[in-house]
Amino acid sequence: MGVDPGTVSMGYGIVDVIDNNVSIITSGAITGSTRVPLSQRLSHIYQKLDAVIRRFNPEEVAIEEPFVADNPRTALAVGRAQAVAMLVAAQHGLPVFIYSPTKIKLAVTSYGGSSKEQVQEMVKLQLGLEQPPQPNDAADALAVALCHKQQTYLSNLIQTSPAIKLWG
Repeated sequence: MGVDPGTVSMGYGIVDVIDNNVSIITSGAITGSTRVPLSQRLSHIYQKLDAVIRRFNPEEVAIEEPFVADNPRTALAVGRAQAVAMLVAAQHGLPVFIYSPTKIKLAVTSYGGSSKEQVQEMVKLQLGLEQPPQPNDAADALAVALCHKQQTYLSNLIQTSPAIKLWG
């Protein structure tokens, strides 16, 4: 499961991986109003994300690391949403993996400076979809899931490689 944290819209995407072939199970976004206090939005996110995990039973959760830009207040709020996603995963006994936006873009598009549109197009292509997933936060969450799939594949490859074991 991939998660794109946010306090107004948190994207989620669940993929199935069999023999390095990936297919989409579900994606979407948990939304809230900016007119509602942050504590209530975080509670809403918690409840909805918990319901998604209960329904689809993912094995792992990969979460995008908050992008620290010019607005520290926004970065702090996104960090809180990330913490809620980590808490929900932990309460279900799921391992959590955190990836930077640059690492996700690099994994999905082969370029760490890709635009949102490029990432969404590559998510569409890699999952064999006719259109990029909507809303954008869902496409971003699927990109996180695809990044995790790639990182897991590479990690397993390194662990099983005889040449690596000779040197490691």
